[in-house]
Amino acid sequence: QVQLVESGGGLVQAGGSLRVSCAASGSFFSNYAMGWFRQAPGKEREFVAAISWSGGRTYSADSVKGRFTISRDNAKNTVYLQMNSLKPEDTAVYYCAARDGPYGSSALLWDYWGQGTQVTVSS
Repeated sequence: QVQLVESGGGLVQAGGSLRVSCAASGSFFSNYAMGWFRQAPGKEREFVAAISWSGGRTYSADSVKGRFTISRDNAKNTVYLQMNSLKPEDTAVYYCAARDGPYGSSALLWDYWGQGTQVTVSS
């Protein structure tokens, strides 16, 4: 069982930066792929980025490539999403997810979810 708690969301102006974090409980964190998804009002939850259990491989949605970076610190049981050059369309609730298996962009493939943290980008 893995429990995930996101933090670091907030309000930022367009062009600014923000880093959200996800702290995981459980002794098998290092075995899990970790991912970030987001959901804007009235829209489906969409994949943002993912990282392999070792941190050696990362994956990003086309909409955030070159702007967002996912990383993890297995010693701290924490995964991060550094968001730069933020745009108003990045406004959403950002969710952390864990999967006992390889990366997948469908939210249906992920096993554990955090409660989400709101990111709002003003124009």
